[in-house]
Order: sequence, then structure tokens, then C-alpha cells
Amino acid sequence: MSHAGSFDAITVIRAKRDGHALAKDQIDWVLDAYVRGEVAEEQMAALAMAILLNGMDRREIADWTAAMIASGERMDFSSLPLPTTDKHSTGGVGDKITLPLAPLVAACGAAVPQLSGRGLGHSGGTLDKLESIPGWRARLSAGEMLGVLREAGAVICAAGEGLAPADRKLYALRDVTGTVESIPLIASSIMSKKIAEGTGALVLDVKVGSGAFMKTYEDARELAGTMVGLGTDHGVRTVALLTEMSVPLGLTAGNALEVRESVEVLAGGGPADVVELTLALAREMLDAAGLPDADPAAALADGSAMDRWRRMIRAQGGDPDAPLPTARERHTVPAPASGVLTALDAYAVGVAAWRLGAGRARKEDPVQAAAGVELHAKPGDRVAAGAPLLTLHTDTPERFEAALAALGTEGAIAVAPEGSAEAAAWAGPRPTVLGRIA
Repeated sequence: MSHAGSFDAITVIRAKRDGHALAKDQIDWVLDAYVRGEVAEEQMAALAMAILLNGMDRREIADWTAAMIASGERMDFSSLPLPTTDKHSTGGVGDKITLPLAPLVAACGAAVPQLSGRGLGHSGGTLDKLESIPGWRARLSAGEMLGVLREAGAVICAAGEGLAPADRKLYALRDVTGTVESIPLIASSIMSKKIAEGTGALVLDVKVGSGAFMKTYEDARELAGTMVGLGTDHGVRTVALLTEMSVPLGLTAGNALEVRESVEVLAGGGPADVVELTLALAREMLDAAGLPDADPAAALADGSAMDRWRRMIRAQGGDPDAPLPTARERHTVPAPASGVLTALDAYAVGVAAWRLGAGRARKEDPVQAAAGVELHAKPGDRVAAGAPLLTLHTDTPERFEAALAALGTEGAIAVAPEGSAEAAAWAGPRPTVLGRIA
């Protein structure tokens, strides 16, 4: 679809710089030309900044998303006899939910084609977590992906090169030009990949809080509403849950540590917040797939979800019985005082895990499978001065100092005396799901 001669990048940049809405043919042209190399990186950087500063209306975002989808191929799961449903999380600390969720939903009768990503910065990546299982492969051809879906009902793998190539190019550019935070660009990035993936239904887990991308409920609500609108406009049944991310999810942040915790959930145990969110998302996914009567809690209890997990890991070359890697070095962080833990900041824990080697600063950096942070208490729990609060894991002990510095930032860890107002505020269970948008 060449529009050569009818457009130029500077006109498009100026239009958005001056606060105008871009026409559909301008959007189609600029993204197509960018993928072909006709629009230079610095021109797209200028356009991304103009979008960040001036925003886009719903029609523009829908056109931008459609042009990103059109830049590559679309997957087709219509040959499967089951309804397809998928989940996307905007990322957080200790967010291992995809691992138990995909096999759980498969055990309830839906097919789950879960294209996942790698971690960047303080939020972990699903593929990095699974790669701590010996032999497991993230990269599958379309044929292999269908094979795993037929065998296990769920697949978790990397997106192929042909899926929304405009997004891959633009994602890398946004990362180095300070334009990551733009809601139109976040929404179109996520949704172009998910719509191109060809799933029939999609549940979005939009995180809110210090360890999330969206720090406030209002921003998370705006992002969720934009993405639900995009999915609906493209014929995908889409719903979003807004979920808590000011405290890490579960009791682990780090690749192999999170796999271990996910297997505990599939075995019928695991931390209450991880189980609660896994079941809430499973119910939404099954409902969106037209299976409202399925009972995910029963599939966790009777072992059928664990059976799907084992089949899925094996079908991707992994050994579900192999011991997971453990770190060579550990360091215990004691509770600073006795009382009720009132703060354990998700962002600080995420940065600590990253600095221990669980994450990467650049896309090409390796990660340590065994590095991470283990939590021995969560806010609301009673702690005793000097008792273990966190255990840091790494193969490279020279990293402890930087990780401890992240945890030592003001307000990252706080303990209030029992009976105080601060301690009382943490009494009773706190909701994991904060809102729903459909």
C-alpha cells in the first residue's frame, strides 16, 4: 500500500505537534513507511513525542492500532475445535500469574495461545521465568504453536517476527526516547499484538500502584478503557480488571523463584493473593470464551490444571520434574523493628530483584535464572525485630550492595507499632481486584 509522493513525514509530525488529529491515510502511510525505512528513526521519535504531549482521540488510536496490525501477519486458530482466550498483564513485581493461569484455563475447556514477552527494567518477563526450567523453549514456529495447543490446550511462547513488526520497531524507539508513558502508544502496542494473535477473547490485567506502569487508579482506568475499546472495535471480546501492584504479588520476585511459587499454586497451595488473582482472571477468560459454567477452583483442586502444566512444559521441550536452579549466594534482610509491616514497596523489591540479576537493563542482556527476592512477610503481617523479612538470592554477591540500596530507599520498608493507627489500617484482607471495565 504505497502512498509515495502523497505524504511526507514532516507534514505528519507538524500536524500532531500542533494538536491536530491525524487522518487515517496519514497514519497508514507513516507506519508503513517507517517499517520500510522511508521514515527515519528521528522523525518517528519526534512524532512519538508529539503523540505523548498532545494525545490521540479514540478514532486515531483505532486507526493507529489497525495500521500496526496491517504491518504484519495475523495468526489464525480457527482450525482448533475450542474457543480461544488470552490474558495480557501490563506488568508488575512478582506477577507470575500467566504461569498457573494458562494451564488452568486450558483444563476448563478453552484454548490459550499466550504470546508473552521478556522483562525490561524492574518488571519481570514471563519467558525469562519459564526459561529457568531446563530444556524449555520460548521460540516456536506457528506449526509448533498449534501442536502444543492441541497437545496441552495452552502454549506460552514468544511472538514471531511477523506479528506487528511496526510495534517491535516503535517499542524499541519509545524505550530510548522517553515516550513509553503515552497511553495511546501503550494501548496500541499491546492491542495490535493481541489482535494480530487472533484470539477470540481477551482479558486485560491492568496493574495500579508503585510497582506498576500506571501509578494512579485514574491513569490505569484510562488505559484499561482505551484498550477495551480497541479490542471491541476489532471484534475481540475484551474485558479489563484493575489490580493492586503497590505490594509485590505473592512471596517471590525472580525467575526460578516465581516458577516454584506457580507450581505451588497449581498443586493447590501458594500465596492467597496469587490464587485469588489467578481464579479471578480465569473466570473472566472462561466467561469471555463462552464457558461461564466452568469451575477453575475445582481444576486447581483436582490436579487437572497441574496435568495441563506438565503437558505444556514437556511439549515445549522442558522437563517439569527437573530441579530448578538455586542461587549460590543468599543474604537475609531482617525486620527493622517489631510490630506490623505497613510497607513493602513493590517498586523497591522489583529494582532489588533486577539488581540481583533477575532482570535486564537492555534487551540483549542475559538474566540469572536463580536471582531474586523472597518475602517472608507481607504488609499486614506481624514481624519481630531481627527476624528474616526478605532473603536476597544471586550468583554474584557483589550485587547485594546495590540491591540493599534499593530496599533502603525512604518508605520502601516500614513497620508500625501494634495498636497504632498505621497498623490498624492494615487489619483485615485487602482487595487484589480494584475494578472492572467491560
